[in-house]
Amino acid sequence: MTEISRPRFPFDIVGFDLDGTLLDTTADLAAAVNHALASAGRATLTIDQVRPMVGGGGRHMLAQGMAATGGCTDDELDALLQRLLAYYEEHIADLTRPFPGALAALDRLAEVGVKLAIVTNKRERLARLVLGQLRLTGRFATIIGGDRLGDGRGKPARDLIDLMIEECGGGRAAFVGDTVYDVEAARNAGISVVTFNPGFPDMPTGDLGADAVIDHYDALIPTLERLG
Repeated sequence: MTEISRPRFPFDIVGFDLDGTLLDTTADLAAAVNHALASAGRATLTIDQVRPMVGGGGRHMLAQGMAATGGCTDDELDALLQRLLAYYEEHIADLTRPFPGALAALDRLAEVGVKLAIVTNKRERLARLVLGQLRLTGRFATIIGGDRLGDGRGKPARDLIDLMIEECGGGRAAFVGDTVYDVEAARNAGISVVTFNPGFPDMPTGDLGADAVIDHYDALIPTLERLG
C-alpha cells in the first residue's frame, strides 16, 4: 500500500520576539526598572504598570518609567539606563521562564524542518545571556538583537526581519510577536505575522493588525498551517 505523505509545512523560517512572546520576562524587567527608579529617588511601579512599557528596548522602557514618575532629562535617562542594565544582567533569569507550551511548539517546528530565529529589540548580548541561562540558545539558527544594525534599524523597521531571513538561508518566513513593533516589522518585510495575546501588547491585541492571534502556544502550529 502506498504511504500518503503529509503536506510540507508552509513556512521555512519562523521567527519569535523574545520579551512577552517566547519568554515571560515581566517580573525581572520590572525589578530592573524599579531598581533604576529607586536609585533616583523615584516611586516604584507595579508589574502591571511596567508590562505595556516593554517591547521597544531598554531605553524606551525606562523612559516610560521615568515619564510615569515625573519625567527626566536625556542625560539622567542615560545614566539610569546603565544602572538598569547592570542590575538586569545580574538578575536576568531569576523569574523569567518560557510561556506555557512554547517549548513544545519549538520542538514541533524543528521536527518538521523549520528554522527558528529570535528577533528582539533587546540588546543582543542580553538576549543571548537570558537564552543561555535558560539553555535555549541551541534551538535557534540565529539570534538577532535590536542593536545589531545600529540606531533606527530595530523593529518596527524591517531590517532585522530581512536579516533573519538572510541568516536562516532564505525561504518563506513568518513571525510571532506581541506588540505593534512586531506586527509592523513583519508587515514592512512582507511576511505573515501572528500575535501572542498573553504577552506585553501596547494596545488590544486584536487591534494590532496581525494575520492571526493566539491565546496559547498549543494553537501556534495549526494557526501557521492555516496561514500557509
